[in-house]
Amino acid sequence: MASIDRERLAALIERERSTYAADHPKSKRLYGAAEHLFGRVPMTWMGMWSGGFPLYMQHARGNRVTDVDGHEYVDFALGDTGAMAGHSPAVTVAAVRERIESQGGITTMLPTADAEWVGAELGRRFGLPLWSFTLTATDANRWAIRLARLATGRSKILTFAYCYHGSVDEAFAVPGPDGEALARSGLVGAPVPISATTRVAEFNDLAGVEAQLAHGDVAAVLAEPALTNIGIVLPEPGFLEGLRELATRHGALLMIDETHTFSAGPGGVTQRDRLEPDIFVIGKSIGGGIPSGAYGISADIARQVEAHPEADLIDVGGVGGTLAGNALSVAAMRATLEHVLTDVAFDRMIALATDFTDGVLQVIERTGVPWSVSQLGARSEYRYASPAPRTGSDSAAAADDALDEYLHLYLVNRGVLITPFHNMALMCPGTSAEDVALHTRLFGQAVDDLAGA
Repeated sequence: MASIDRERLAALIERERSTYAADHPKSKRLYGAAEHLFGRVPMTWMGMWSGGFPLYMQHARGNRVTDVDGHEYVDFALGDTGAMAGHSPAVTVAAVRERIESQGGITTMLPTADAEWVGAELGRRFGLPLWSFTLTATDANRWAIRLARLATGRSKILTFAYCYHGSVDEAFAVPGPDGEALARSGLVGAPVPISATTRVAEFNDLAGVEAQLAHGDVAAVLAEPALTNIGIVLPEPGFLEGLRELATRHGALLMIDETHTFSAGPGGVTQRDRLEPDIFVIGKSIGGGIPSGAYGISADIARQVEAHPEADLIDVGGVGGTLAGNALSVAAMRATLEHVLTDVAFDRMIALATDFTDGVLQVIERTGVPWSVSQLGARSEYRYASPAPRTGSDSAAAADDALDEYLHLYLVNRGVLITPFHNMALMCPGTSAEDVALHTRLFGQAVDDLAGA
């Protein structure tokens, strides 16, 4: 199937929309009655589900979600990695209950002993000695960026087109015709032109990175080890090592964000590929569903920061939050890292993701659709391009909203969830071989229907 029959695709989408609406009357009614929520949802991105309205959750456990209409789903979305440990992992739930019911004190502005354990474990996994906690990866990035600017005395952050670093302003830049940073289409409320704070390059383009660093004003190169929010774009051989060398040569810091790429293994790509970041950021999954984030810094960065006694890191410095590092989130991080997202769990999750990837690839090869599939540890994603895109802009150009809606609705209507923003599937400790086989079968049926087979 060298090309897509758009008339057939439109008819299939209409079929799946009708089924979705008929099967989910309670979700539809709740959405229609949500008159006091901006966008009718608790957070605007929750409206991105296909079908005209989102599913409303009744309960979730492991890799299963049940909606208010009583339908159970095999969940490969897993909260867009926030539930990489599975929904409500028993050990994390027990630690949270212990903290709330027996010990009390969810947030007191006082440290607990769990914090040092979590800091040591993050150091063991990711190689940096000093850690500070947040509630989101966005906050971790925002606060770490402040430290990078303080340590270097430079103002700009180098990011990559279509990267993912939460909602920090610097993450929404794309290269303009002359290489100057432009805001991505749709960016809301940027306080200044993005070129005032940001330089940008394409992922896998070391020459482009060096051209931006040559200006001499970049405090830090902020990078995911693989792009993840525009489809998975894997690093080419030598790219990540090249970032380290270029950053050092041009006096910039290397800041690695593994909020999504933690799927690569128990120590993410940083441990697997022996990366050497100056600053490291992680969030979402490490708390087992309880809001949690963290950033780590090298001893050298700590010394550079401490060389600025005028910097107030406690009050007006804008580094921190009242609820950050609270006793509940730290207890959840300890339980999740110690007992759930372990080396053994990752081995199994990655093996299942390999099976998932192989199943998708077999369908692509059998049907001849010009698509590709990429894997990053326990995470897999298909894209409507072949070969797989090598830059964020290439991957953005491969987007197809109609195909997304069709495939998402096809799977939802048959009991499988993938991430609504793109075609990402993540394995958790509760995922089974049968769950993977179900997706492979349904994906094959969806593509066959599209081909009229």
